[in-house]
Amino acid sequence: MNGRSVILLVEDDLRVQLNNKEILERNGYAVLLAMDLAEARKAVADHSPDAVVLDMTLPDGDGVVFLKELRKVSQIPVLMLTASQTPEKATASFDSGGDDYLRKPYDLKEFRARVDALMRRAALVPEAVVKGPLKLDVASGVAFLDGEDMLLTQKEFSLLLLFVQREGRTMSAEYLYEKVWSRPMNENDRAVRIAVSRLRAKLADSGYVIASQRGEGYFFASN
Repeated sequence: MNGRSVILLVEDDLRVQLNNKEILERNGYAVLLAMDLAEARKAVADHSPDAVVLDMTLPDGDGVVFLKELRKVSQIPVLMLTASQTPEKATASFDSGGDDYLRKPYDLKEFRARVDALMRRAALVPEAVVKGPLKLDVASGVAFLDGEDMLLTQKEFSLLLLFVQREGRTMSAEYLYEKVWSRPMNENDRAVRIAVSRLRAKLADSGYVIASQRGEGYFFASN
């Protein structure tokens, strides 16, 4: 759309949708509109937007379901919106791969700022990261070893990307959990230990290892 970043607004409240559309267009974005999940799926397939603003409650289903579908094929930035005031909604959005979260009603200036920040972060992420025989396709969330799909889960991919980008740096389990799971670890590192163990097995023939320092954390290095 004339070189402008394209934002897909998935929102069934027409007033909210039009207000969001107006402020985004005023700030230079091109905007696509969808009123339900069916229209959202078609818009993503037909137009490959640069980011999605996604309401969590839609006439034909839960926005989190669509987010999970999206994360299987793309790491496109997603801002989740909800009228719910319960913390469980925020947790669900981050656990499913959402990048940011905003409760309704919200100030339109804050909404614009959240979208701008999302797009700035997206612009800093390379399309792919290559480390020896490893290639991490950031856009699709798929990792390859010698050209073969490593069949990583979303969390495993995010964890491996973090390790590769910070090669040689020791990172605590708490740090890894907060970065990958987007919430505090609360002293239970089981999820990190399981994900690291699975990654270690999948990296067996890569020439790289995820090592650990007792009481300090984990680091990624060549072996």
